[in-house]
Amino acid sequence: MDQRTQINRITLWPLAIPMKRRFSHATHEREVADPVVVAVELANGVVGWGETLPRPYVTGETVESVRPAVEQALLPLLAPLHPTCLPEALEVIDALPTIDPDGRPISAARAGIEMALLDAYCRCWSRWVGDVVGWLGLAGIGVGGSLKQVRYSGVLSADEPRRVLRSLWKMRWFGLRDFKLKVGFDGDQELVAAVAGRLSGAIRRGRATLRLDANGGWTLDRAVERLSAWREWPIACIEQPLPRGHEHRLGELKRQVPTPIMHDESLTTLADAEKLIALRVADFFNIRLSKNGGWLASIRLAGLARRHGVGYQLGCMVGETSILSAAGRAFLAVVPGVEFAEGSYGGFLLRDDVVEQPVRFGYGGRGRLLPGPGWGVQVRPERLRRLVADRPIEIVL
Repeated sequence: MDQRTQINRITLWPLAIPMKRRFSHATHEREVADPVVVAVELANGVVGWGETLPRPYVTGETVESVRPAVEQALLPLLAPLHPTCLPEALEVIDALPTIDPDGRPISAARAGIEMALLDAYCRCWSRWVGDVVGWLGLAGIGVGGSLKQVRYSGVLSADEPRRVLRSLWKMRWFGLRDFKLKVGFDGDQELVAAVAGRLSGAIRRGRATLRLDANGGWTLDRAVERLSAWREWPIACIEQPLPRGHEHRLGELKRQVPTPIMHDESLTTLADAEKLIALRVADFFNIRLSKNGGWLASIRLAGLARRHGVGYQLGCMVGETSILSAAGRAFLAVVPGVEFAEGSYGGFLLRDDVVEQPVRFGYGGRGRLLPGPGWGVQVRPERLRRLVADRPIEIVL
């Protein structure tokens, strides 16, 4: 037992960061990003940083629900933590639950705490967070992942075609080649025709890809209708065509339409993944760190997908700061076979950030490794104070 490594304080920073443009999809529209940054302070003065973006339409969580989830479900497990080495800390961190004692999902709250703890204890022992992946013992997962192969994607918001095509032009000018378009609303036929028509030549030459994301906005009949009408377009996959809870109907969709399905809102826990695999409807998983319980939990999800021949991408939540972008870089650095990557948008989307050197992908969607310690970023507390939506929430252990 080492008293210097006990947790002294957890601080939750609910932020309000203006975005450079409105972002819309089938279930929500936002102009202000609302991440919750988590700071874990150890008795020796080391501070680790995590981040989460709770979404009621994804896990049922809200910004307001993070504090009670931390206090009631996670703190009882963290209070006795006094690790003498990094593996001891990992044993406790990895075992944190994604469901509270009353059966409510707390994946987003867990994610923020898990990532802050990983950062804190890796900083404590001067380790890059990617070094811990071997502790998981997952076959095929380790240093030498996908960062050099995969490029970050451009995501096109639901909007009128002229504006979307202008955004697409800018993204292509910056060298992006993979794109995701939001659908699932009235009028999306015209939008898909415009974007797919503009990209079709590049897609057929192997120089671009297009995937669609309905955010659960369709019924089964509407999904069949829309995807059947778009058979002529080279669509890589359709993400979350039906709402969560309708997974049993996806088999019928696959029988009528050949478009591969990517799961997002239907995939928040390892149990969800196992269910989708058992139903034989899993073509791709959209793994998002703050949705799927954190960094270790997301790597376990990728490991499960690999064992069952399911493709996967690294997704993101709209409005992530550079803390989550850095965690995403570490994920890509240790997980092979990632098909697509989202995130690291930084100043492309947000008007401000919380770190000393913001994390953003470069030309062509390429990202570089951030070697650490921890996530490899330096958070600026004065920026947190400037961007906090109300006031920070301190939890003293």
